[in-house]
Parts: sequence; C-alpha cells; structure tokens
Amino acid sequence: MDLIPLPRHAEFRDGPRLRLGPGTALAAGPGTEGVAGWLRRELGAATGFAFPDAAPDAPGAVRLALDGGLAGEEYRLAVDADGVRLAGGSAAGVFWAAQTLRQLLGPDAYRRAPLPRRVWELPYGAVEDGPRFGWRGMMLDVARHFMPKDGVLRYIDLLAAHKLNVLHLHLTDDQGWRVEIKRYPRLTEVGGWRPRSRWGHRASPLWNETPHGGHYTQDDIREIVAYAARRHVRVVPEIDVPGHSQAAIAAYPELGNTDVVDTAALGVWDDWGVSENVLAPSEDVLRFYEGVFEELLELFPAEVSPFVHVGGDECPKDQWRASPAAQARIRELGVEGEDGLQSWFIRHFDRWLAERGRRLIGWDEILEGGLPPGAAVSSWRGYAGGVAAAEAGHDVVMCPQEHVYLDHRQAGGSEEPVPIGYVRTLADVYRFEPVPPKLSPEAAAHVLGAQANVWTEVMEDQGRVDYQVFPRLAAFAEVVWSPLPEPAERDTAAFEARMTGHYARLDALGVDYRPPGGPLPRQRRPGVRGRPIEGEPPIV
Repeated sequence: MDLIPLPRHAEFRDGPRLRLGPGTALAAGPGTEGVAGWLRRELGAATGFAFPDAAPDAPGAVRLALDGGLAGEEYRLAVDADGVRLAGGSAAGVFWAAQTLRQLLGPDAYRRAPLPRRVWELPYGAVEDGPRFGWRGMMLDVARHFMPKDGVLRYIDLLAAHKLNVLHLHLTDDQGWRVEIKRYPRLTEVGGWRPRSRWGHRASPLWNETPHGGHYTQDDIREIVAYAARRHVRVVPEIDVPGHSQAAIAAYPELGNTDVVDTAALGVWDDWGVSENVLAPSEDVLRFYEGVFEELLELFPAEVSPFVHVGGDECPKDQWRASPAAQARIRELGVEGEDGLQSWFIRHFDRWLAERGRRLIGWDEILEGGLPPGAAVSSWRGYAGGVAAAEAGHDVVMCPQEHVYLDHRQAGGSEEPVPIGYVRTLADVYRFEPVPPKLSPEAAAHVLGAQANVWTEVMEDQGRVDYQVFPRLAAFAEVVWSPLPEPAERDTAAFEARMTGHYARLDALGVDYRPPGGPLPRQRRPGVRGRPIEGEPPIV
C-alpha cells in the first residue's frame, strides 16, 4: 500500500475486500465523537454516504474506540468481514487512524463531491502505528506575505492529512503585523500594510508596486485555533522581540530607539532581509508587549497552545550601541553588553509567560547571553544551537535551515522559480535526521521533534507556497512520524514509488505541488532574481 507516512506495521491480504455503501454505519465510542464528526463530513462529501449512527456490534460498521493500552497518538486499524475498527490511545490516535482509513480508500476520498459509479472498497488487513516524535510541525510565515484565513485553514487540513500536529504561525515581522490587538489598533491599521514589495530576492531590481497587507481578527484567530484543535493540530503563535519589529515601530514610534533614530519617519519595511530598527530596551516597551501577549494568550488557550514563540533571532545591536538610553540600561541592569540586553528581553518574557502557565520558545539566538531554565529552542542555524541547548537540558525543535527550509530551491537550473538557498530535493528531505548522532542519549531525549519552515518573502500567493512545500512536506512528515533507518540507509526509491499514489491525493486536494519532472510553465518566474547557493549544505 502507498501509505504516507509509512506505518510502523501494516499487513494487507489479497482476496476479499470490504465494500462500503449507503448503508454503512458508524459507531463512535465515548471520547471519539469529534473524530466521528470529521469522518462523516469528509468521507460523506467524497462518497455521498450519510454514515448513520450504529450500535457498537452492528455488522459491517466503522467502529471508533479509545484503547487505554495504547499511547496517546498510537492507533490500531483493522478491516475484515465484520467491518472497520479504529482504536487509539486518545482521540488524537483515533484521528490518525481515520487519516489512514482515508488513504486506504484511495485518492477520490479527498474530493468534495462523489464521482459517479465509484465503488468504495477496503482490503482486509491491519495497521499498528504511532509517531516517532511528539512535535511534528510546519512554520508558516504569514508576515512577509499574508495568507488569508481560508488558506490557513486549508493548510491545517493538509498538515493533518500528513499526520503533522503543529502549525507555527509567524505573525509579525518588519514587513507586517498580522494579528489584531484591540488595545493597540495601529498595529494592524498601520503595521499591517506596506506600500510595495520587492519582487524576488532583496538583490532583485524588480518591485511589485501594489500595497500589500491584511491581518486576522481576533475571531479569525479563535476560528483557526478551534479548527486546528478539532484536527489535533496545535497552533504556536510567534510575536517577534526585540528584533524584526519595524512594523510595530512604524505603528507606535515610541517602541523604537528614538534617541538615535527618527522613528516617527519609519514605515512598514518594503524590503526583505533584517531591519536595523529594533525595540528599545525600556520598561515601557516591556509593558506594551505584555499587553500584546495578554490578548494573545486569550486567543491561544493553554490546552491548545502551551508554547508561545517570541522570535529572538537576528537582532542587530548597532542602535543599542549608539543609544545613550540603551547604554544606560546596560549599566543599570548589570548585564554583559548588548547581548545581555537581548537576554534580558527573553528572560523577562520567559518569567512572564511561565507565571501564566505557558512555555517560551525562541530561535537559537536566544542562547546568546544565557537561556532561561524553562525555555525551549528552535534550532535553525544548523544543528549547533539545538545540540548546545539539549546538552544543557533544554527542549529543542530541530529545523536547520540547510535541510528543512522549504523556501530553498528544489532543483538546480534556470527553470526553478526564484531560486533560494541550497538544492533540497524530495530525496534530500527524506534523508533529514532530526537527532544528530553527536547527542548523548540524555540530550537526545530533549529533542521534542522537528518542523519544516516556510518563509514567504518570494512566495506571493498560495500557489507559490504549495509549490515550495509540496511534495517535500510529505517526505518530512515520514521522517518525523516513522521509525526510519539511518539517513544513508533509507529507501528513497521505495518512498518515491509510494509518492506516485500520493500525488493523486494531492491532485484531489487541489495542491499546486512541484511535479516530479520540474515546474510547469505557469509555475516558473523567469527573470525574477533569487539567491542560489551552490554545493552540498553543511551539517553544522
């Protein structure tokens, strides 16, 4: 069977098959009612069947049940003449079993309306399965190019279809602020819009002169979070401090270093890269962002979003070096220079979030100047930050840019649209290993999992995001779910053979993926400059 991600154990038999029809019923045991609703909605749309309620012993029914002998996300699926049985250690496990059931029904099970004369059959057999990692995620940057709410909901469904369970939403940056904060309305009124956008990499001479912007209302965020929770996907919000903050400073100039910069003259940045305009290290700025986080925590409840991402990356220190106020702050706090100021920011919000039952996570620069005991690290500058953090007892999410940044190009040559970074093919992503061999067993236990990061500077719409993300996200999903051999021993040919069936699923879902033979003519961007890097990426 062409199941993706590859199950721990699956066995199917030739011969008789179980046929589903208009009379097929569904029996939902206690705690599985949400999964039953999802199955009725999704498979009902594709098949035209109602899947009415059934008694637990109804012949030929689809039965859902919790099983205390399984870990939370583990599941068992069995198909025989008596029907279909889906069991999980929790509702999440049952949900992943339902995703496997949908794959077994074939690509047409992903359609939104039934096809005529379609016969729905399942092979007799069984699957026993569970994930390798608890954090299986994708970071979606909606700050550089805004993705409307329906697009985010669609990506939640795509993550769930691949048994991924974390959506990290990058909500703020120099180029835009994307979440409504009621006490600070200018964050979206002003900070949510830029006058134009660079077309291509920042070295490109081309511009798109159309103003770009948008934001999610608080009710939009509540909908996104609830929609994700019903699909057992956690949403991790990111609000950047103290760098990547020009959009916020454009909206509220007092947030910037006003003694060295005319912050009132700043607008939302229209270029890519790292802006030198960073937050001032003042108590007033802390109070402002506490107000932001107070509203954010209400939108992202702890049971769905235990982690809050504060960025902490790529914070230029030139303005702090030139600022008398910042230098006085260094002396007042007794910290080690400008790196100590950045650590002061992070430590403050680590304490603030911990007091409210949340955990801080940030990019690996938060290691600079010292890391708070409870903070977790997203290791993006290779593996080194993650290794250092894990060896020091901090939890880590591995997302090294050289291997799982999906804005990086998928092939060499001139046809690849806006080529960024190293070539990372489908096979390359399949050989990604989240746990470096140099980690001790104790440190390896701190690797929560991994995520693929999708930075959207050169992805101006949903089609471009689809092209960069797929099919490579399918390979990433298998890496973080399945118990694979060491990278050099992985059977990439077998995986790519299973992808043949998976492409048909992506087609049914309307995903504008990169075809195996290269981009379609409409997917190319001739003449739009990128920043390709030649050679093999380092493992650092």
